[in-house]
Amino acid sequence: MATLNFPSSPSNGDIHTHDGKQWQYVSADTKWIAYGASLAPDVLKVDAANNRVGINQTSPAYGLDVTGTARVTGLITASGGITGTASVATEATNVTVSANNSTDETVYPTFVDGATDAQGIETDTDLTYNPSSGVLSATTFTGAATDSTKLAHTGGILTGVTLAGAVVGADQLISAPIIKDYSETVHAGGDTGATVTLDETDGNVQSWTLDASCTFTMPSGSGLKPGTSMTLILTQDGSSRTGTFTNVKWAGGTAVTLSTGDDDVDILTFTTFNGGANPVWYGFSAGLDMG
Repeated sequence: MATLNFPSSPSNGDIHTHDGKQWQYVSADTKWIAYGASLAPDVLKVDAANNRVGINQTSPAYGLDVTGTARVTGLITASGGITGTASVATEATNVTVSANNSTDETVYPTFVDGATDAQGIETDTDLTYNPSSGVLSATTFTGAATDSTKLAHTGGILTGVTLAGAVVGADQLISAPIIKDYSETVHAGGDTGATVTLDETDGNVQSWTLDASCTFTMPSGSGLKPGTSMTLILTQDGSSRTGTFTNVKWAGGTAVTLSTGDDDVDILTFTTFNGGANPVWYGFSAGLDMG
């Protein structure tokens, strides 16, 4: 008959394995009792001294040390984090996310090949987003832009867009456009009085009624771009008003003389090739006494 040799001075709950059978010490009864299934030490190893359990592991290095494949059908809670590599995750349907609204970095939106079932998460290095600037970048954007205030497009090609509101170009260059069926904003300035300071931002075509002989101050300033043109439509109110224009060069050095008849209409055009704070304007008579 085999002799059982139990460890001396055991503690409550200690597990002892002998010949594939396990025994647990119960201090209240001061005796060892048969414990669970009979497993070889290389299948289930209890390291009571270090509070470790090994499954298929005879020298457990962790509280639970498993060698081989494990299946868990319930929830796993890991308060200390999870390390290592998960090569396959086929059952996960939810992930925990956190908001990133301001970090100045390039991140990559993720997508999948299908709308349902198990899918692999993918990215595209040409599809990026910056949380700090709020700019989404891609090589091409297509389709309808339903909110013009939220379409920030840099580079690439923008096709098939119908504009339903105002677009502010912010003095940016547009190259090689083909334009048809276009018009310019006409600014109705009203009565001139004795002085008018013209502003091209009101509109490059402006109409005024001369209710007094008027001095027109031509536009100037850092916002005035080279190549800016203006058209003035001037209407007499019936009292033979005159008009003078500052910083304008006229053909032959002689300023235009406005028509003086009742309700006469004169159309003048101006262009500057330097713009800026000290522009040189060139003036032309497009049509006099048009009324």
